[in-house]
Amino acid sequence: MQFLNRALIVVLALTASVAAQAQEPAVLKIAAVGDIMLGGTGTPEFERFGYDYPFDKTRALLKQSHIVFGNLEGPLTHTDHEAVAKKYRYRSAPEKVAPALLNAGFNVVSLANNHTMDQGAEGLRHTLEALDLVGIKHTGAGMNLAEARTPAILEANGVRVAFLAYTLTFPEEFWATAERPGSPFGHESQVRADIVAARQQADIVLVSFHWGQEGKTELRDYQKQLGRAAIDAGAAAVIGHHPHVLQGVERYKHGVILYSLGNFAFGTYGPEAFRSAVAVLTFREEWRRDAPITEPRMHKKLAELRLHPLNVRNAEVVFQPLPLVGAAADKVVAELQQISKPLGTQLENRDGVAVLTIDAAQEARR
Repeated sequence: MQFLNRALIVVLALTASVAAQAQEPAVLKIAAVGDIMLGGTGTPEFERFGYDYPFDKTRALLKQSHIVFGNLEGPLTHTDHEAVAKKYRYRSAPEKVAPALLNAGFNVVSLANNHTMDQGAEGLRHTLEALDLVGIKHTGAGMNLAEARTPAILEANGVRVAFLAYTLTFPEEFWATAERPGSPFGHESQVRADIVAARQQADIVLVSFHWGQEGKTELRDYQKQLGRAAIDAGAAAVIGHHPHVLQGVERYKHGVILYSLGNFAFGTYGPEAFRSAVAVLTFREEWRRDAPITEPRMHKKLAELRLHPLNVRNAEVVFQPLPLVGAAADKVVAELQQISKPLGTQLENRDGVAVLTIDAAQEARR
């Protein structure tokens, strides 16, 4: 009888341990959004309602994550200098936009895009200063190529995360060189080298690419090649911007590639931009039995991706992204499922949120 009692205690203890592990809180949550530009046609509305206004309906969702990331499309400056002849040139008020981004929960942004240099080197310098002043990290642009390739490294909940960002868009004059300010072009060899170096400084590496064709859900071959190369080099996730529309999600080896998140808070009435999503990546600790002796046994593994649908059609939401529910959310999830299926990715609809669960068994089969 005493033996049975002891056995029962052991079984109960093991059951409690398994249950506790199943309910373990996430090690880290990272939210990512699409293109952000608080200027242009939307300026009168931002001035009227305030620069916190664009984030009023998404702030609560964003602040559920430890880190919030987006693509800041266009310089924060009052300078009006046509560095290169372009049809569209953007600029936003630095003293208003930077604090609004911080208030919305953003603590890191990409500057690697085809608008950061719209107002020349001075506009870029003002942007860097404005972000530094409020404590928002940035990557993907600098006063020379070395600065532009430098990762933004943050620590949250005891986890170090490195962000890298690259452009694959024109004009070529906006590409940084050893002597010229701008954004780093996404040469695969440089991207791989930067990821390997960043892995020495951080537990998790995320990479952002400004790529693809505007208004198109179809992918270019180079997007697939470069996105997969980034994962092969050690990135946990790739986050794409530029097309202004949603593109598919690819589950690739240990990571995911979000080819485009579309627009977020963007100050134009672009007709193609009407659906978007807030991506939330959840990382948990995992024991690696096969880890090389030079690497830690415990590592941070991507466990889940959630995509929360948004309406970003500015004619309807007036420059304030609106989280969708019900049938409207289901419609966006269905679109994400459709454009992700050819990439071998099955997204689940959970109450109007597209969910991808990543488990160890699934990873081992890939």
